[in-house]
Amino acid sequence: MEQKKIILTGDRPTGKLHIGHYVGSLRRRVELQNSGLYDKIFIFEADGQALTDNIDDPEKVRQNVIEVALDYLACGIDPAKSTIFIQSQIPELCELTFYFMDLVTVSRLQRNPTVKTEIQMRNFETSIPVGFFTYPISQAADITAFKATTVPVGEDQEPMLEQAREIVRRFNYIYGDTLVEPEILLPDNAACLRLPGTDGKAKMSKSLGNCIYLSDSADEVEKKIRSMYTDPDHLKVSDPGKVEGNTVFTYLDAFSRPEHFCRYLPDYANLDELKAHYRRGGLGDVKVKKFLSAVMQEELEPIRTRRKEFEQDIPAVYDMLKKGCEVAREAAAETLSEVRRAMKINYFDDEELIAGQAERFRTK
Repeated sequence: MEQKKIILTGDRPTGKLHIGHYVGSLRRRVELQNSGLYDKIFIFEADGQALTDNIDDPEKVRQNVIEVALDYLACGIDPAKSTIFIQSQIPELCELTFYFMDLVTVSRLQRNPTVKTEIQMRNFETSIPVGFFTYPISQAADITAFKATTVPVGEDQEPMLEQAREIVRRFNYIYGDTLVEPEILLPDNAACLRLPGTDGKAKMSKSLGNCIYLSDSADEVEKKIRSMYTDPDHLKVSDPGKVEGNTVFTYLDAFSRPEHFCRYLPDYANLDELKAHYRRGGLGDVKVKKFLSAVMQEELEPIRTRRKEFEQDIPAVYDMLKKGCEVAREAAAETLSEVRRAMKINYFDDEELIAGQAERFRTK
């Protein structure tokens, strides 16, 4: 029987989603969802994972579950085509994580580059919560519970996916062919691999205050673009400017298309011409930022409008999440049943075992 093509992807609900999430994953998810190439798509809010480093602030996670759901719907994730669910509502994931923990060594977790980076970022070096330390194992449970064949993520998550593959291979080696080994699907636009913050810092982050949120008003977006980091040596319009490391051009790489030039900047045929002019001098930052603002408003306006519509009926959004959780739980329960059978811990379902043991004790 041909293996089904299944996508599993998600986000931690620690804040509203921003344009880094949008170009890095959300926009692609909508394309994949509408492509008709996949049999099932599961998109989840990793609230359990969010609690590993927000355990003392559960209200933050609780409030943001609805914000992320609204962002999903606003971007075009369709509950009729994709199952949207909440991680903590699927207890089968905890049980799978518990079994997978026996397949991974502490030293292997310590070598995971993503875990190392995240630990440094959160200043956890001296006291790492066990839940946070083991989240690659939890992530492997999330992926395998739904038999995901494809996991669309940024390149920074490659070590996490490799760890999931190792767990699958080890499980299948010990217990027989049970779990599906997932493949990574990276963004196809290089600029979308990691969109920097508006201040030019490597990562867009709520704590750094350098995000453009999908729910930001048109005025907020314009204001943030006006103050965006460019080339610090490009002081006068006549000065030659650097495009590399210039946040405005990185965003244009991610968002602009040739038709935008016809609409908003007809002096140039495409982005290459705009970059060439900036490099040789004679092109001011204000003009480039105005163009970026027009491009981004065009992209974000429909998202803002749809979000406002969904905000009018919040109980319906919660109902959609609840239904998604029911569908997800059914799928995870099926996988867990197969895992328990493979591990020989399905004591009460195994009639052969019970009959065999009864016979053994009768003939003793």
